[in-house]
Amino acid sequence: MRGVVMYTAGDVRVEEREDPKIIEPTDAIVKLTATCICGSDLWPYRGIEPVDHTLMGHEYVGVVEEVGAEVKTVKPGDFVVGSFVISDNTCEICQAGFQSKCVHAEFVHAGIGTQAEKARIPLADGTLVATPGQPDPELIPALLAASDVLGTGWYAAVAAESGPGKTVAVVGDGAVGLMAVLAAKQLGAERIIAMSRHPERQKLARYYGATDIVEERGEEGIAKIRELTGGLGAHSVVEAVGTQESFMQAVGATRGGGHLGYVGVNYDVQIPGIQLFFAGIHTLGGPAPVRRFLPELIQLIWDKKIDPGKVFDLTLPLEQAPEGYKAMDERRATKVLLTL
Repeated sequence: MRGVVMYTAGDVRVEEREDPKIIEPTDAIVKLTATCICGSDLWPYRGIEPVDHTLMGHEYVGVVEEVGAEVKTVKPGDFVVGSFVISDNTCEICQAGFQSKCVHAEFVHAGIGTQAEKARIPLADGTLVATPGQPDPELIPALLAASDVLGTGWYAAVAAESGPGKTVAVVGDGAVGLMAVLAAKQLGAERIIAMSRHPERQKLARYYGATDIVEERGEEGIAKIRELTGGLGAHSVVEAVGTQESFMQAVGATRGGGHLGYVGVNYDVQIPGIQLFFAGIHTLGGPAPVRRFLPELIQLIWDKKIDPGKVFDLTLPLEQAPEGYKAMDERRATKVLLTL
């Protein structure tokens, strides 16, 4: 089969990879219908995260081709959406709603790599969720978004306690940030402030429910959020970037006693303890437990109540994945869908 391999930073290739096979009785083989490139894939692409002939991709939808003897919840022919973290969905931590920290957690990125024609998904019962039927082609992008960016944005909005009567500020206008705007709207937020300098992303943020756009960054961005909230700061803040500036901007934009949901994959972010201490805020984040939300998100998409698929603004065949990486790195694309 064909699949994406990142040899070193900036060196992305599509080449022949061995077809996956059932190894454990809890495995499933999925023939992928669509996959995509994530903003977090840019960390190794830019040399910030180590990479060496790494199998790329962790977002995926497709049709189950084969299952191991112990798989009970999905069967060959089912169309499935999977989380970007493998989980059994039965351990104590999974049952508490944090499947991304499952005792058997394994990232789909690197070890499995779903920017490919097929993938072996371990712990299929705990990781994959079947759709109510075979989806129409126009639903595929939206279902693919549920595999990571929608689920991650949703988790961030939930972690930030978004809801009725709340003002939500979203730091970051990439795919996850835009999905957090969508989630905050669905969760009933009264006001949603999207922090963005990119006209096309601002337009999409407004489509998904943003009521205000703030272009300022850093201390100026914090000041603007406080100006818009009577000097108090937002009740709920989502951090969806993962840089020093964005994280501290998110902390500063959160009112005392407010909630910060952080999901931006961060490297070298140093949080001054005294600053966090005196901020007096709740914080919750990390790798999103997408599996917790998948059934609900799939149903919302199936019923056409939400359309997260609009976050994909460039579609390329798998063979052109290197161009997709380049487009996202240069911010010519928010998120790239790869067709198979």
